Amino acid sequence: MAYNLLKGKRGIITGALDEHSIAWQVAEKAHEEGATFVLTNAPIAMRMGEIKKLAEETNSQIIPADATSVEDLTTLFIQSQEILGGKIDFVLHSIGMSVNIRKAIPYTESNYEYFMKGIDVSALSFHKILAVAKKLDAINEWGSVVALSYAAAQRTYPFYTDMADIKAMLESIARSFGYHYGLAKKVRINTVSQSPTKTRAGTGIKGFGDFYDYVDAIAPLGNASAEDCANYCITLFSDLTRMVTMQNLFHDGGYSTTGVSLDVMHKLGIQY
Repeated sequence: MAYNLLKGKRGIITGALDEHSIAWQVAEKAHEEGATFVLTNAPIAMRMGEIKKLAEETNSQIIPADATSVEDLTTLFIQSQEILGGKIDFVLHSIGMSVNIRKAIPYTESNYEYFMKGIDVSALSFHKILAVAKKLDAINEWGSVVALSYAAAQRTYPFYTDMADIKAMLESIARSFGYHYGLAKKVRINTVSQSPTKTRAGTGIKGFGDFYDYVDAIAPLGNASAEDCANYCITLFSDLTRMVTMQNLFHDGGYSTTGVSLDVMHKLGIQY
């Protein structure tokens, strides 16, 4: 059921690859709620995904952009305003990549060149997006910017290696930039720490399936789906959350605040 939560709002959605990705789901929900937006991704990612199909479904235009390039991001914001007919109201940052994870390099043996690449793509890109938008005054007052994070920014998950540090930086950027942008233009900036989700990026992590089941057994509500996360992001883009900013918001069925679950104890043969 649609509620017209984003009627008349304009946005930029990054990172949609296929129908399993959270960004894809956000785009579909934003369209249902009355928003108009542009889609963007790096040229190489666009060749791997199905973004043209999403653009057709949501009547959106695609602007290729490398999120590590200030020049590309400047073009993205200028063209987006031209296409949409005004300033932007919401932005989704759904960009993440770790070469160390792809190459199964242990955290303690991290390749630092790969590490820096991951920081640039997955965290500094967020700062660059915000800096370009602020410089161009491209986001309306009370606009909303959301980046997708993960609980490994606060808690240790050995298999998440350097992405844990990178997500911690992402969340710090949301707090720091959120202060400055909020003071200047009332723009609010938050991160959403989502459950393990069966996206292309998530399932590429070694042992993801077992971990997914483990977290699902701990969270009282179970793992949150990509569709549920999209619904949550829509509320953060809407006017219903005007005073929420500089927060890392857990969207994980209660996993992050559950110490132990009876389900896991029983599976271990422990009776309580």
